[in-house]
Amino acid sequence: MAQRSVEIMDTTLRDGEQTSGVSFSSSEKLTLAKLLLEELQVDRIEVASARVSDGEFTAVKNITEWAETEGHLDRVEVLTFVDKGVSLNWMEQSGAKVQNLLTKGSLNHLTHQLKKTPEEHFKEIAEVIAQAESMGITTNVYLEDWSNGMRNSPDYVFEFLDFLTQQPVKRILLPDTLGILTHQEAFSFIHQIIKKYPNSHFDFHGHNDYDLSVANVMEALKAGCHGLHLTVNGMGERAGNAPLASVVAVINDFMPKITIGVKESSLYKVSKLVSAFTGFGIPYNKPIVGDNVFTQTAGIHADGDSKKNLYFNDLLPERFGRKRKYALGKTSGKANIQKNLQELGLTLNDEELKKVTERIIELGDKKERVTKEDLPFIISDVLDSELHPKRVIVKSYVLTHSKGLKPSTTLSIEIDGKTYEENAQGDGQFDAFINALKKIYQKEKVALPKLVDYAVRIPPGSNSDALCETIITWQTEEKDFTTRGLDSDQTVSAIKATEKMLNLF
Repeated sequence: MAQRSVEIMDTTLRDGEQTSGVSFSSSEKLTLAKLLLEELQVDRIEVASARVSDGEFTAVKNITEWAETEGHLDRVEVLTFVDKGVSLNWMEQSGAKVQNLLTKGSLNHLTHQLKKTPEEHFKEIAEVIAQAESMGITTNVYLEDWSNGMRNSPDYVFEFLDFLTQQPVKRILLPDTLGILTHQEAFSFIHQIIKKYPNSHFDFHGHNDYDLSVANVMEALKAGCHGLHLTVNGMGERAGNAPLASVVAVINDFMPKITIGVKESSLYKVSKLVSAFTGFGIPYNKPIVGDNVFTQTAGIHADGDSKKNLYFNDLLPERFGRKRKYALGKTSGKANIQKNLQELGLTLNDEELKKVTERIIELGDKKERVTKEDLPFIISDVLDSELHPKRVIVKSYVLTHSKGLKPSTTLSIEIDGKTYEENAQGDGQFDAFINALKKIYQKEKVALPKLVDYAVRIPPGSNSDALCETIITWQTEEKDFTTRGLDSDQTVSAIKATEKMLNLF
């Protein structure tokens, strides 16, 4: 079967940054540029718009200096404008060598925004392309609002393409700027263009306003397009752009004639980093990268997974550097709980399992979120047994916080029946508690897990007198794990989560 290679251009750092409220710092842009090109291995990245700000200039300069030393300079692209060479001068000073020139791809935009004739527009574009060529800058051309142009003014679009295909342009970029295409139109419009201009390179740039971007990408590929523009987590203006992770999975699983170079196993890592930099959380049900997409909740599904993987599809989490999980809640059956018990190395008889299942369903009805790490405590509580004995007990503590003095904690803790007391100061009450705890464990020459994430929230379903839920992620050399504490006082809930950690650890 004949295969063809398709270029993947990631535009998270340019078009993705048009997500409302998102702005990458220059150091964040450099970090992501390195990851996108070398770790994720996309073919090209669009990193900025020319002339936007001093910060944008610094970011591009940092990226191009790095890219030049690594041989990636021709893979770094910048959006430019038909502005009598102002953008090109900006590019030259920043060190960039590939421009993505923004032009008008619909007669409506040309007439009402630029108020120019096609001939006037084409003449100015030709001048910019010629100047770029004289400066050693490669030109790709965006046809802004191209999809509406094909719907409402196709004669203009083809007149424009007749002109562009005779220019020294490397790629012609076809954006569905307002996300209005159906998948049938995506195929039809691009097929017409590829058929008429077989010697030119065309990229498709899809937006997701109708949640059709992935379908449109598939049809664009079937029609013969040569490149795709995507963003991490589907970031972008309004409803965003075609999401990188979903498109990569779809191509690899459903389009055997297409080859791409993106490294699947790095998708999740880059997705989480972009989320951290932007402060925009990834929806739990976001395909490929969402927290819940490899989590089975219904008990019947977990049971089927144990019987010839009846509920598996080709999207195996290991492909993306992830693992399958089995949620615990009101729809959990015995099979879900068994899966989690196996991971903890615990076993229950049928009667014990029944009682634990009933308690988890009861908690789920109350909207409590049960985690794998909670299971030993639920088991101990339900069965009143020594299945998971509480070896560590925080017996007593005094938390002080006075103006002008550092917060301090005096702590009494029992470990395997032996009581320890210690006092410490810290930057806050919980920090002082942890410092006191470390002193105790240092005496036993035991290193505690590292605290890597600390989140506080009001639990789902609570009222105005709500409890405070503290969720802490800990890290050991072997793994990361999470514990939770619930109390009306934030510090106390954190201490309860820490006590759970000490018993699990």
